[in-house]
Amino acid sequence: MYASKILMEAFPNIHLLGVFIIAMTVVYRKKALYPIYIYVFLNGIFAGFNMWWIPYLYIWTLLWGATMLLPKKIPPKVQPIVYMVLCALHGFLFGTLYAPAQAIMFGLNLEGTIAWIIAGLPYDLIHGVSNFFCGILIVPIISVLKRFSKN
Repeated sequence: MYASKILMEAFPNIHLLGVFIIAMTVVYRKKALYPIYIYVFLNGIFAGFNMWWIPYLYIWTLLWGATMLLPKKIPPKVQPIVYMVLCALHGFLFGTLYAPAQAIMFGLNLEGTIAWIIAGLPYDLIHGVSNFFCGILIVPIISVLKRFSKN
C-alpha cells in the first residue's frame, strides 16, 4: 500500500489505497486492519506525524468498516460495480470525512467546516472518479489474495 502511494504521488488524489483496503477487507476481514494501520504508521514515520496525519487514524478504517458491512456473498457479476462504487464514494467523501478532525484541530465553526469542505470539492471529485476507475482492479486483487491465502 505504501509503495503504491509513493509510486503514484505525482498524480494528486489518484492512488490505489482504497483498492487495496477493499480487497484485503473482503479476503481477510478483521485482519485487514493490520496492513491498514501499518500503512498509516509508515505514512507518519516517513512523512511526519503532523496534523494532516491524525485523520488517517480513522479515515481508512471507515472504508474498512463500510466494506465489512457489505454482504459476504455478492453475485460475481455485481461485485466489480459494488466495489468500484464503494471505492468511489470514499474518494468523493474524503474531504467531508476529514473535516471533523480539521474542525477540532483548527477550531472551525460549522460555517468554517462547510467552507473547508467546499474548497476541497474539486480534489474530492478527482479522488472519487479516480477511485472508481482504479476500483476495476479490486476483483482481480481479491482473486490473487484468495489464491495465495489457500497456500
